[in-house]
Amino acid sequence: MPLRARVPFGPKGPVGVVVDPATWRAVPYMLVSLAFGVGWFFVLVMAVPFSLMLVVFWVGIPLVLLTMIVWRGAAMLERRVLRVALGVHIADPYRERPERGIVPHLGWLLKDPATWKDLGYLLLLFPLSLLEFVVSMVGWMTTATLITSMFWYGQGDVLRLEGVVIIDSWPEAMLGTIFGFGMLAVTAYAVRGMAWLHGTLATVLLGGSEEERLRASEERLRASRARGIDAAEAERRRIERDLHDGAQQRLLSVAVDLGRAQAKLDHDPEEARTLIAQAHSGTKAAIAELRDLARGIHPAILSDRGLDAALSGLAARAPVQVDVAVELATRPPAAVESIAYFIVAEALANMAKHSAATEASVRVTREDRRVLVDVWDNGIGGALVSPGGGLAGLADRAATIDGVLVLHSPVGGPTLVRAELPCQW
Repeated sequence: MPLRARVPFGPKGPVGVVVDPATWRAVPYMLVSLAFGVGWFFVLVMAVPFSLMLVVFWVGIPLVLLTMIVWRGAAMLERRVLRVALGVHIADPYRERPERGIVPHLGWLLKDPATWKDLGYLLLLFPLSLLEFVVSMVGWMTTATLITSMFWYGQGDVLRLEGVVIIDSWPEAMLGTIFGFGMLAVTAYAVRGMAWLHGTLATVLLGGSEEERLRASEERLRASRARGIDAAEAERRRIERDLHDGAQQRLLSVAVDLGRAQAKLDHDPEEARTLIAQAHSGTKAAIAELRDLARGIHPAILSDRGLDAALSGLAARAPVQVDVAVELATRPPAAVESIAYFIVAEALANMAKHSAATEASVRVTREDRRVLVDVWDNGIGGALVSPGGGLAGLADRAATIDGVLVLHSPVGGPTLVRAELPCQW
């Protein structure tokens, strides 16, 4: 799916735009981005020609390399800032980096189109941020002046706006306040419009081309498919091992006991009854193991009653209190439900074994076309996704549907396991 500006700029009314947190996250960015725009513009205008002039003396080559690295670092920082301020998610579109050598690195930087798009964005940031700053300052200062016109007139001041609007009476002060709230909505709309324009431009220049995005998506899907095949093969081997070492051995022991009981039935009925009782116990144990194995493949309660009931059952078996909240209007696809269930099961099992937690929570929500699964505990932290471990297996399982598993577990806690599972693929 191509990247796009994700600034929430939809059909909202004036009040909705004013109270929307996205509007107020964009406001400080519009006011302070001018400093970054001016700073990067003058740095690049001076550094690029100076380093190019020194190329003839060879000392300019490392300076050119350093300048490119600096502006790419600035572009990477801008992507992170845009994600927080405007809600625009742009992944770094750079090609794979060479292992060593100045010349390969220079060629890598020069041949990567993203390098020059970064430069273009940083140079355009100056005039763009200047326009945003001027519009924002005029809008917010006018809005603040009009809204507070009654206060200032009550202090005995006569208000003039650019020598045009004169407020020198109480009716005009009241009318100015009313117009001020209308101006608040206009300014909020202007900020949202500039945020959308800025996010769209940043997506075009700081994101990769459509061909590169499709190539990256193809590589990601290929890797996800390979990991999914590996996860399915590991699951098959686990089931085969559990059947061979568990239920199969118990059933074999039951068959032996029944054979011995049959042989002793006529001349030693007491021993035969003992063997039959032993075979009966072995049969119940085998049935229990097969039931556990079936639950490990796909629990029946998940198919019958959905995630809420299945996760509540897991929480009830946990050694500590686990709060469960499943906020889904409709049931997701069966594959998503199954993966979400086993992620929670493995996370709670790890918590019980290693975290020394006293409380935990499980939350499942829907965001756009994704199901988010968060498992939190207040344990000691320090969890790692190690190759061959349970969490690595869950990451591979999530990758089968192009999902992502993220672990945040600093030493000392708390631990958060988050899975992002697409509902359409």
